[in-house]
Amino acid sequence: MSAGAESPLPSEPDVHLSVFLHGVRMDYTACLTAALNFVQEHEARHYVDAVTIYLEQRTFPRLPNERLYLER
Repeated sequence: MSAGAESPLPSEPDVHLSVFLHGVRMDYTACLTAALNFVQEHEARHYVDAVTIYLEQRTFPRLPNERLYLER
């Protein structure tokens, strides 16, 4: 987890969310629910294969506005 960043759902595992958009790769940490909801929303609006979730634990900044992806 990034320094100073708390998960909005500490009971869930954090995952590595890798987003590839317009030739730029962005890597984030997000709780599993937020990551899955982000993928669903992103696939509906952008490229289907532009987001990958990895279960490995690495240190990345948290997904911006992560809490917005907790509710559908």
